[in-house]
Amino acid sequence: MPKIIKDGQVVDDSWIIIEKNFEGELPTGKLLLPMQYWLDNRDNLNLMCMGLWIDSDEEVEAVGHEANMFPLIAVNFPVFTDGRGFSIGRLLKERYGYTGQLRAIGNPIQDQLFYLKRCGFTAFDLKEGIDLNEALSSFNDFDTTYQGAVDPATPLFRQG
Repeated sequence: MPKIIKDGQVVDDSWIIIEKNFEGELPTGKLLLPMQYWLDNRDNLNLMCMGLWIDSDEEVEAVGHEANMFPLIAVNFPVFTDGRGFSIGRLLKERYGYTGQLRAIGNPIQDQLFYLKRCGFTAFDLKEGIDLNEALSSFNDFDTTYQGAVDPATPLFRQG
């Protein structure tokens, strides 16, 4: 079973990512659907075991107010230099009050984990071959942050 980092621990991952241009009958299990697939087929889907994944070039506003229907929303980072996913994560958490698991998928890299967590991401699906236990150390890269974010929202100069 594949492994991910979730809530600061390496855990098994049972979610099945459905590709963007999927056609045919969906498999059984916990499915992570492309946002556009869900938008196009939402009336015919059983939401019991479904999450969404949003591509970095898609507008989160299309599902923003319905985000909390999903236990998991993943944001795709197609290349590590594409930072739009950071903004999607913050919008989901801050504007839409998303409380479920927010996962980075695609090509997030270890050097980004600390910053992704600050944007509200709670789970990380890193490339195969990355030592996930070693990657956990990235959450401790810095002990002081100056800017406000999802954690903590208050900038350093306004604290204490």
